[in-house]
Amino acid sequence: MTDTGTIHARDDRAVREVLHALGAAWAANDADAFADRYTDDATVVLPGGVFHQGREEVRRYMAAAFAGPLKGSTSVNEPEHVRLLGDRAAVVVSRSGFRLPGEETLSADRLRRATWVLSRHDAGWRVEAYHNCPA
Repeated sequence: MTDTGTIHARDDRAVREVLHALGAAWAANDADAFADRYTDDATVVLPGGVFHQGREEVRRYMAAAFAGPLKGSTSVNEPEHVRLLGDRAAVVVSRSGFRLPGEETLSADRLRRATWVLSRHDAGWRVEAYHNCPA
């Protein structure tokens, strides 16, 4: 593999690791660890017109969700396509959703397609923008 290929493979793994880390934070119901993977000015768009801007807003939203309707839930983020845009940005399309406590499979009504925009920083890859819609 060429140096470029090695760098590409390393960045691809690092980008995928962000989604894995978000899933681990979700499983732990840890809003701080979840939000820490987002940039300070990240944007999140969810079905129903929900819009969040900034890491702290993401943190507050997830803390309330983990304390309420999403308590004990786990997320699913299976990358279907990772596209690196140079060496500092990436777009990921994933099959996403969440399972409620006791569920082993993802319910069709909670299946989503998500688009993630990530950028590389000194502290690693971070989410710049996230959007999902029903699959």
